[in-house]
Amino acid sequence: MLSSFNYEKLNAILRDFYTLTGIRITIFDEELNELTSCPQEMAGICRYIRSNQDAEKACRACDRAACLKASALRRPYVYRCHAGLTEAVAPVYMGNLPVAYLMFGHLLAGESAEAAEAGESSETAEETRAGVIRSCAKYGLDPGTMKELLSLLPLTDEETILAASRILMAVTSWLCIDQMISLRRQELPVQLDDYIEKNLDRPLDTELLCAHFHIGKTALYKISREYYGEGIAEHIRRMRIERARRLLAENENLSIREISEQCGFTDYNYFITVFKKYCGESPARYRKSV
Repeated sequence: MLSSFNYEKLNAILRDFYTLTGIRITIFDEELNELTSCPQEMAGICRYIRSNQDAEKACRACDRAACLKASALRRPYVYRCHAGLTEAVAPVYMGNLPVAYLMFGHLLAGESAEAAEAGESSETAEETRAGVIRSCAKYGLDPGTMKELLSLLPLTDEETILAASRILMAVTSWLCIDQMISLRRQELPVQLDDYIEKNLDRPLDTELLCAHFHIGKTALYKISREYYGEGIAEHIRRMRIERARRLLAENENLSIREISEQCGFTDYNYFITVFKKYCGESPARYRKSV
């Protein structure tokens, strides 16, 4: 585990989220081990689904896939789980490392107020419940029990789900600001990320990093994939572009060429190409827009 957690503060902020939204919230560490939740007990329908061994495995696989998706997006990800219930997950980043995940669910999504007023056709609550029962039929779960438990699950409209996901993102920031989560500085992935951050203006490659940390290429690639979600070269490029974005926004006195050099790009044209790939526009246009 890369990080340490202040459980007293974590439980307090999870309680606050639940008080505001009435939605169950859970926090996982970066290895997707559940740390704590509020309330502790999940909805009856989920307990029943997870009572089946195959369904339990599918739930865990679904949680993992959602966390990886949110990590790649670096923002909350709202989705339907394998059983047809609506959930959302947001990654907690410290620097460039995902150190935890906040997840809420298991919601029965209803239509938005706007859709209802406009008379637009959308999935009704009964159709959603029927869809959950169909999705779980392969696990041999009793349809009658499923229907009874689903009837106890309140309907949550789309606006509430989206508002809760935005609050979720605010909570992820607060976790770090209030030091509820701290990195264990002795851990190699943390040291590696720190070293790259401090040396972005210099040449960085696999050979140099392996020599500095006395590890092999295989170990370096494994760390990069496992903790950063991408290859080490891609991770370095992403960090360089993130620095370039900050410099473009905060330092008007620096020319774009100077910024490219401070971010470790020796070829100015290559910097322009990479920046466009990641940001969808040129550095000059990006600077204007911010």
